[in-house]
Amino acid sequence: MQKLKELFSDTLIYGISSVLARFINYLLVPLHTGVFNTAQYGVIGLVYAAIAFLNVVFTFGMESAYLRYAENRKEAASVFKTLQTGLLIFASLLCVILYLTMPALLPLLNLGEETSVIFLMMLGILWFDTLSIVPMAELRLTRRAYLFAVLKTLNVLINLALNFYLILSLGWGIEAVFFANLAGSFVMTVLVWISTADLLKGSFSKQWMKTAFEFGWPFVPSGIGFVVNEMLDRFLLNGMDPANTERLYGLGTTPEDIVGIYNACYKLAVFMLLLVQMYRMAWQPFFMRHAKDGESRKLFGQAFIWYNAFSALLFLGVALLKEQIVAIPIPGTEATLIDSAYWGGLEIVPFLLLAYWFHGWYINFSSGVFIKEKTRVFYKITLMGAAVTIIANLILIPYFGMTGSAVATLLSYGAMATTLGVYSKKVMEVPYRLPESFGLMAVMAALVFAEPMVMNLFNNGWLLSKIVITFIGLIAIATYLKVLLHNSEKELL
Repeated sequence: MQKLKELFSDTLIYGISSVLARFINYLLVPLHTGVFNTAQYGVIGLVYAAIAFLNVVFTFGMESAYLRYAENRKEAASVFKTLQTGLLIFASLLCVILYLTMPALLPLLNLGEETSVIFLMMLGILWFDTLSIVPMAELRLTRRAYLFAVLKTLNVLINLALNFYLILSLGWGIEAVFFANLAGSFVMTVLVWISTADLLKGSFSKQWMKTAFEFGWPFVPSGIGFVVNEMLDRFLLNGMDPANTERLYGLGTTPEDIVGIYNACYKLAVFMLLLVQMYRMAWQPFFMRHAKDGESRKLFGQAFIWYNAFSALLFLGVALLKEQIVAIPIPGTEATLIDSAYWGGLEIVPFLLLAYWFHGWYINFSSGVFIKEKTRVFYKITLMGAAVTIIANLILIPYFGMTGSAVATLLSYGAMATTLGVYSKKVMEVPYRLPESFGLMAVMAALVFAEPMVMNLFNNGWLLSKIVITFIGLIAIATYLKVLLHNSEKELL
């Protein structure tokens, strides 16, 4: 149990910084949705979708490669110098290529010549973020979680302050969003370079570059597949037939509006994504440190059980209270957390929360694949998930619009997690107790989707219905933990 406490401790540290950073960053949602119209907010969503896609290509799996090979501290300096030099050359070359092709790419992002500066700032964000990947991975690997947290939080504070100043004081448009991001990325990257500068004393090694490339390249198609799952829906919604858009959402509604509404409501799923990300930050170094422990399989299985319990609790809370969360008033203003013009997309939230819950499964199942160095399976599974995303979106969007995209995301992440779980058990047998875990997820989903029926039973008593559903959900979570942990806790003591 002591080793699990180590995992929970690191997760908490990363989590506090991530929660704080996301909370601060979330203050931008009422600002952006209150100042920009839905079409403008859609442009922000498209550009950030492009950043997410290009970030995978820029980083080329080097974060995972560094975590894998720099664990041997005698070689850490050489690995660091080699990967950082390689990324510097590669990222600079890609920026030049993208700059030269800018005229052809601007229309894809709903940008024009007058807003091309946003494209240039996007390139700057990508360049600085790429060159912070390996130094930030070094902080995680050496458990300098507090410094990691400070740098991440500083990045967000700079971003937040500049957004408010540039938009409210200087009257900038959406270009302020990207300038603020660029400034935050610049400061964080320079500071983390300074913090890890001693590792640049290592020697550049062609052998380490080759080894890292062979380990890291499968993460590129894998990452692209992940971004397709995560971001392609914005572009597909942007390409909706305007007639379908008006049929589903009313006269005068455009595909650009739908992208903005979808992008805003997607923010509520960030709560589950946040849990997954903070867990991943601690999980990858943790399972590599304990890979050779005799009890590692039982340890990994128990970690998965706890992850599911926390995910179930978070899913229940956010899915049940989504209408109340978006309506939270901003003190001193007449604004709410998300402007009411965007509330029409709240139906997507439960589906996206479930999708990210499955994404956490995928991260848990990756441990055996990492340890046994079978990473090529990642890109195969993720590309399979991307195919599910594309096909499901193309089928569902014309009939269900935003909800169709959210369901497509759920189907994709569910297929990926299940496939990797089956493969992972063949590579490294871990007692994940999948039937019981699927059962817990199904119970939580059934409770949330049954809320209208429960409200009818209580004559539209929304508060009483939520209390009853929450009580039943807590009993289900407690039962899941008690049944699955009883024997494993004895074995781990």
